[in-house]
Amino acid sequence: MTAPVLEPPPRLSPAPPGKGRGRGLRLSRPSRRSLIPWLFLAPGLLLALVFKFIPMFEGIRLSLYEVQPFLGNEWVGLENYTTVLQDDRWREAMGHTLLLGGGQAFGALVVGFLLALLLEGQSRSLWLVRTAVFLPVVTAIAVVGEVWRLLYTPTPDGFANSVLGFLGLGPLPFLSSPDSALWSVMTVGVWIGAPYNMVIILAGLSGVDRTLYEAAAVDGVSLWQRLRHITLPALRPAITIVLTLAAIRSLRIFTEVYVLTGGGPAGSTEVWMTRVFSLGFTRNDIGVASAASMLLLAVTLLLTVAVQYFRRRAER
Repeated sequence: MTAPVLEPPPRLSPAPPGKGRGRGLRLSRPSRRSLIPWLFLAPGLLLALVFKFIPMFEGIRLSLYEVQPFLGNEWVGLENYTTVLQDDRWREAMGHTLLLGGGQAFGALVVGFLLALLLEGQSRSLWLVRTAVFLPVVTAIAVVGEVWRLLYTPTPDGFANSVLGFLGLGPLPFLSSPDSALWSVMTVGVWIGAPYNMVIILAGLSGVDRTLYEAAAVDGVSLWQRLRHITLPALRPAITIVLTLAAIRSLRIFTEVYVLTGGGPAGSTEVWMTRVFSLGFTRNDIGVASAASMLLLAVTLLLTVAVQYFRRRAER
């Protein structure tokens, strides 16, 4: 028996220089492609860094100082925060903020839900009506506030009072009285926020299974029971989004209040942000204003986390 003859393995010739370079280029292409999204995001990230994050950290730093222009800042630690928490006007402003924000959030949610139910469908005419209803959202809040300020003219020949006179009601002071100014501003906030909520709720309604409505109609279920047991459970994610955005937006109310009343009359509509603005830009008390802004940021974050926690708990 003869032993098998083992042939030597074939010699591998080195790869040509061109092929090696080409392979290296092919390996580096994915990394280059991954940089393309960052190139598009770079302008937005740069703007956010310059106009958002750097001012935010600067505000945190200034909240720990007594800011004295041309004299040098003096370290005071948490004294500015203590001043904010112990001042009666700050507590009143927070009370107005919570009342105004809560009323606007609830009113905008209810009105937006009703608008979504009325304007749901595929008809072309509904697209035109939805666009008209959505106009307050895309209009500058300062412009909306100025228009409503003219509508709220307290004289009997003002638009709102003319409508009330046609209904047999007397003229109202609206923004001129401490008793009605806050509610008048709240009405404007509901008018601005309801169309935005309508769009989110319409998106939620599009995902509802229509066969459930048909089965409920066959079984003789009333309209209220269909809303309660079919529509509202299906809209839970959309309503959670609306409430989260409302919680963030309600604590930062400023433009409509500043345009309509400026915090008056007699401080009846002064909210947290108008108080910050008056201290920071009128009295030049930058340290206390920065501390109040940081407290508002902390409350907003806590409120957002709380809403998300209860949402996940409800889903479980």
